[in-house]
Amino acid sequence: MKKKNDHGVFAAVRMAAASHRLLTVGTVLCVAASVAASLLPPLLLARVIDRLTAGLPLSFLAVLLYFGSLALEGVLTSAQESLLVLFGQRMTHALRSEMSRKLSRLPAGTLAEQNPGEVAARFSGDVDTVEALFTSGIISMAADACRIISIMGVIAVKNTGLALILLLVLPLFAVFTRYVQKRMLAAQLDNRRAVAAVSGQVPETLHNIRTIRALGLEDYMERRYDRCIGDSYAAMERTNFYDAVYSPVVLLLNAAVVGIVMLLSASGNAQLLTLFGMSVGTSVAIINYISRIFAPIESLGMEIQTIQSAMAGVRRIDAFLDQPERTIPPARREAARGDVEFAHVTFGYGKRHVLKDFSMTVKQGEQVTLVGRTGAGKSTVFKLLLGLYQPEAGTVTIGGVKVGDITDRERRTCIGCVEQHFSRVPGTVLEQITLGDPQITGEMAKDAAALAGIDAAIRALPEGYDTVCTEGLFSQGEWQLNPDAKIVLLSIARAAAADPAVLLLDEITANLDAETEARVLAALRRASAGRTVLSVSHRVYENLGGRTIEIRTRE
Repeated sequence: MKKKNDHGVFAAVRMAAASHRLLTVGTVLCVAASVAASLLPPLLLARVIDRLTAGLPLSFLAVLLYFGSLALEGVLTSAQESLLVLFGQRMTHALRSEMSRKLSRLPAGTLAEQNPGEVAARFSGDVDTVEALFTSGIISMAADACRIISIMGVIAVKNTGLALILLLVLPLFAVFTRYVQKRMLAAQLDNRRAVAAVSGQVPETLHNIRTIRALGLEDYMERRYDRCIGDSYAAMERTNFYDAVYSPVVLLLNAAVVGIVMLLSASGNAQLLTLFGMSVGTSVAIINYISRIFAPIESLGMEIQTIQSAMAGVRRIDAFLDQPERTIPPARREAARGDVEFAHVTFGYGKRHVLKDFSMTVKQGEQVTLVGRTGAGKSTVFKLLLGLYQPEAGTVTIGGVKVGDITDRERRTCIGCVEQHFSRVPGTVLEQITLGDPQITGEMAKDAAALAGIDAAIRALPEGYDTVCTEGLFSQGEWQLNPDAKIVLLSIARAAAADPAVLLLDEITANLDAETEARVLAALRRASAGRTVLSVSHRVYENLGGRTIEIRTRE
């Protein structure tokens, strides 16, 4: 049994970081080196200026070191950004892989309850926020925090008085920055909502144009449109106002701190000089450091906002990953083949029981058609046989093996299902049949296509079986059949490719004309030979014979 800390976003990230250890270590070292490199240029510049003011000769090496430190800082900053992007991509790839694995292991009942849009949002938007969490969030915040602490440490060594002043000023500046950022974010969200409302007005107007004209509501719609535009402009003005206020405040604060230090250092007071006294070079370095310390403080506010937003995505992804998985049975040496048996099976969706104490036996090689009223449970029998659901009571077996004990790899060689609704997958025509299953060779797929009567038509395509399958492909040449016929014939080939022992036939002859139906039924006769067949189609029963089993509706 998994422990709680063995899954989830942070567990997936830890595993990804461990598997990409070199990248992880390289990113951490690069961030540390970038922080350290940002401290060098002001210090080297201070030495250069102090030598010049003292009338000492300036060596070429000193100049070279200074400009080299600037170049090194730029290179490491660029490398840091590149590594953070790469690190984030690796983390999100690992997280999406874990989510994809989870999706494939969820029970059918759980999947049926999922909102497809919400699941897609987990894979896209929420994962993107997690990437931001580890790149522009946690890692960047740690780098900026280290940069602030390092600069404060250097300033404390060079000018103790200034360090004390900054310890008083910077927290106030951080609070002010956070306040402005929250107001700007709120204004931006208001602007987005207003823009969305403006965009929604156009299709609404077009959709209701007759009503608007009939009732003379043109002025009303114009007022609504103008009101939405006004809301958007008001939000943008608030954003521009906060932006216009913030930048001058930063510049004034920077100048005020520098001015105060300069005045105090020039006062001539011995005690003040102890705290604020410094050389010309040190003054230049201090001014440089002061300008460098405000930017990371500003960034910290945005990084905190990023982390807060990302944590909501983390919680949603964790909730998705925390869902219980279906049981994966161990592999067996031999595939399940033999009689199909339902023994006292009870199953329902929610509180309504579809099957109650239902039993039936279908001998190996027998052909059976399930009959019953709509909602009696014919489709449910198929779902239970396919292992999509587990019975609440009783057992479903094939050759004495419980359906729930059949592995995913074994299932396709055990049961084939010909569906009325064919699901096309990205790839070639061959991949429509094999579904990427390594058990099914190209020859097996071609034999299945021949069994379905479509081998010649596939070979006539521009690239034969290697032709990329598109929506319009089946309207060409010999594929000019009833659309439902194309689907059924390809579905027959897909179901028969793995030579399954049991063949399930859904309402596959519905909506077919007489000529097309005859072709499909001929393909079914070939595909059904020597197999156990369960069908819910009366036309299949009339053509293939066998016997019927009635499923009665349970009240």
